[in-house]
Amino acid sequence: MTKSDGTASARRIGTEASKTRAALLDAARQLMLDEGYAAVTSRRVATKAGLKPQLVHYYFRTMEDLFLNLFRQGAELNLERHAQVLTSSRPLRALWEFSSDASGMALTFEFVALSNHKKAIRAELLSYAERFRALQLEVIGVALERAGVDQALYPPEAVLMVLAGVGQFVSMEVNLGLTTGHDQTRATVERLLHQLEP
Repeated sequence: MTKSDGTASARRIGTEASKTRAALLDAARQLMLDEGYAAVTSRRVATKAGLKPQLVHYYFRTMEDLFLNLFRQGAELNLERHAQVLTSSRPLRALWEFSSDASGMALTFEFVALSNHKKAIRAELLSYAERFRALQLEVIGVALERAGVDQALYPPEAVLMVLAGVGQFVSMEVNLGLTTGHDQTRATVERLLHQLEP
């Protein structure tokens, strides 16, 4: 569609507060969880939401735009949740429990897989990951200092990688159905937590 001066007009996009938009995002999220990101097409999203396919592109210019909005929505909620987790009286233990919660990781892994094919998704993942990491490091540094932990021996960055990295790896394996070595790993992390956050 062009204006009278010959320039392309911006296609109207539905409002962000729309219930229809929310239903489309919910449908896309459920499809990603049930069948993976490759199943998320405009037709499938619309059908799952009980809407007409053209509404998907009324609210999102492209499918990449839909994916970005879905990721941002979840990432903002996770940032809020993460901030609450890290303000607990035992933030290191809370970080471990948050990171090893398998129920929250399935969608994250779908976005990581999608980021291998979409540069915009990869950039968004990196941006939020840096925000998460900065928040985590600030809290971990304070927690270690409060517990009198030698940060030369246990740098906050290394503690973060052990708690979050091992927790996420364990949760990924749980989602796959693999649990070998998990009990021993959890026991080892528990001993570390007891030292760092008695």
